[in-house]
Amino acid sequence: MTACVTAEAATPDTRQHRAALTIAADGSYAARLARHESTGGWFPERWTLAGPEPYAVPLPGHQPEEADAGLLPLADGRVLIRRRAADRCTLGLLYPTGPGTGELPLGAVEAAELTLLPAAPCGSRAYALAPGEHSTVLWLVHDGRPSTVPGRPRSVPACVAEIEGRCTGGVWLDRTGRLLALDQELDGRTKTVAVDLERGGEVSPLLEITEESNDRLLLADPDSGLLVLRSDAAGHDRLGWGVLGSALPVRFPECLRLPDAALQPFAVQSGQALAPESSAVAFRIDAAGGTWLGVWRPAERKLRQLPPPRGWLAGTGLWTPDGELRLPFETPAVPCGVARMPAPATGTRSGDEAPGAPSADAGRRADPPAADTASTGPSATPLPSGELAPTGFPVRTARWVRVPSTPPPLYLRTYAPHPAASPPSAAAESVPQEPFGASAHPSPCRPVPLQQAPLAAREAR
Repeated sequence: MTACVTAEAATPDTRQHRAALTIAADGSYAARLARHESTGGWFPERWTLAGPEPYAVPLPGHQPEEADAGLLPLADGRVLIRRRAADRCTLGLLYPTGPGTGELPLGAVEAAELTLLPAAPCGSRAYALAPGEHSTVLWLVHDGRPSTVPGRPRSVPACVAEIEGRCTGGVWLDRTGRLLALDQELDGRTKTVAVDLERGGEVSPLLEITEESNDRLLLADPDSGLLVLRSDAAGHDRLGWGVLGSALPVRFPECLRLPDAALQPFAVQSGQALAPESSAVAFRIDAAGGTWLGVWRPAERKLRQLPPPRGWLAGTGLWTPDGELRLPFETPAVPCGVARMPAPATGTRSGDEAPGAPSADAGRRADPPAADTASTGPSATPLPSGELAPTGFPVRTARWVRVPSTPPPLYLRTYAPHPAASPPSAAAESVPQEPFGASAHPSPCRPVPLQQAPLAAREAR
């Protein structure tokens, strides 16, 4: 890739992003903590990403929020908030009510630390982890079902399972919200395990490359089975990939090793059924020169490094099934925007293309025939973030409103449930004037522990 950058665009953007953005399971909403420009206090802010244009809705309470408050947007448009209060954590659901903010209390958890996990694939259930001295408790903090008592939650937070050791992470392995992958630390070693929520929190090993290695699952795509992980089995941290339910060894591509830069996956292309090598993964790349974007597919054996849109909320974004990458951003002129990069610009393929079909821009360039490459350009010079606005990113303008939108289309494809699958839970509690959507998903496959062939003999792909 050859980029023409003006002197103004080459100036790095030193402005710090106010907060990370958390995206709902179906991509329809997002939420973050924003800072009030006049008072400096924090308040929740909901972004609507579905529809013709994005817009932000502030959800301020009676007093400013703490900077460490946790937010989780749900598919029905409400935002779950976790607050710390002395030696416990309180939970509530926020939603706009005309000029103000409504809140439905969800109870409290007696724990000094409570971490919200990504919303279950159904978009309505929410879980959290409360680590203790010797074990971690998995809590169901919102089940999405309606309450029999108006104005009260259906149930207070319920303990789902107590898991030995300290657990972190949280990656869903299926579309039903049954299998949850957690990174479990025991005796100084971290391995990824699968927790079956329909079998009383039954724990089974998922990722163990060697007995002495620390192996963590970073991202999983239930459609294709692609897993992206980090392991120090080679003596130092490496990014690798495997396939859920496959006996093939984990592979550690050389193209995912950049000097003096850290890579973190944040989104994977959905809809690539049974085609893990064709699934595109988006990476946040951090280095001394700034933060920029990376796009990688296992079949390509190279990492495309791309300049992000100006004001990108780094590390957040989503793929559409047809291969379009959408990145939320904010600038002084556009406080709520989404930049869109079509599939040809990222080298991805739509879900309808055959895995062996050439990409849309295959005829315009000659790819290296075999070896992995760390950059698509003539050199591996880092691409700084900031004023760069590549032509591949058409920008969706934004507006600032406090009115509800029409029911949003789902970004993710919906699937008919497997005959053996149990029916999904009932729809989330209804909120006046707030849209919500639900989708059906196939039954989960049982996880198979991933192993590693001898490192010296592995196929580096």
